[in-house]
Amino acid sequence: MHFTSERRLDDNTLERRFTLDEIPGILWTPAAASAPAPLILLGHPPLGLYKMYPRLADRARHCAAEGFATATIELPGSGDRPRWAAAEQARADLRQALRAGEPVSDEIVDALVLPLVDKAVPEWQSALDALLALPGIDGPVGYSGGVISIGVRLAVVEPRIAAAVLFAGSLVPRAMFEEARRVTIPLHVLLQWDDAGNDRQAALDLFDALGSKEKTLEANMGGHTGVPQFAGDAAGRFFTRHLS
Repeated sequence: MHFTSERRLDDNTLERRFTLDEIPGILWTPAAASAPAPLILLGHPPLGLYKMYPRLADRARHCAAEGFATATIELPGSGDRPRWAAAEQARADLRQALRAGEPVSDEIVDALVLPLVDKAVPEWQSALDALLALPGIDGPVGYSGGVISIGVRLAVVEPRIAAAVLFAGSLVPRAMFEEARRVTIPLHVLLQWDDAGNDRQAALDLFDALGSKEKTLEANMGGHTGVPQFAGDAAGRFFTRHLS
C-alpha cells in the first residue's frame, strides 16, 4: 500500500488516498483515538470514486464520529481503471432494455454483476490485508454499502467481516440467492422503496434468503439517493453494537 496524499477534513478526520497494486483507494481515520479503531469497508456502485466521493466522505465522517476507521477502493472497470468489453456490453444491453421499457433479463444481470463480484471481492480482501497491517486500525471489521452482491459474497468468504449493512439498490443475479443462504453474520439491510430501475421484489426475496439469524430490513419511501438521516443513524448504532 502506497499513500499518495493526506489531509484533514473539516471535522479533523484524517483522509489518506492510496494505491494498492495500482488500485486507487481512500482511508479515513478518526481525529483522535485512545485505542485501535475498528474498520468499516465502504462499498459503492461502479460509478467511480471521483463521482461517489461526496457521499463516501459524508459516510466516513459519520463513522469517524463514532470512532470507526473507514476505507474504500475503486471497483474493477470504474474510474480510471481499465474497462473490459464484456462489462461494457452488459451495460449497453441494460440501458437498451430500460429505454425500451423491457424487463431486464437474467442474462443481462448475470453478465453485469457476476464478473464484477468475482473480480472485486479478492481485491477487497487484499485491501483488508493491507489496512489491518496499519497502526491504529484493528478488527472486528464491518462492510457497509453496495453493490449488494459484493457484500453478500464478502460475508460468505471473508471471516474477518463480523457484521454488514447492505444497501438493497442494485440488480441481483439468481446465483446470489444460494450464496445468501450461507451468510451467518448480523445484517442490517436498507431498502429505498421507490428506487427506480431496481427490482424491489428481488431485494425482498434476497433478504428472505439471507441465512443470518440476526437480520433487519429497514425500508423507507424515496429514491436511490434519498436514504433518510435516521436510517443512517440506525445503521451506525448497528455497527456500534457489533464492532465496538
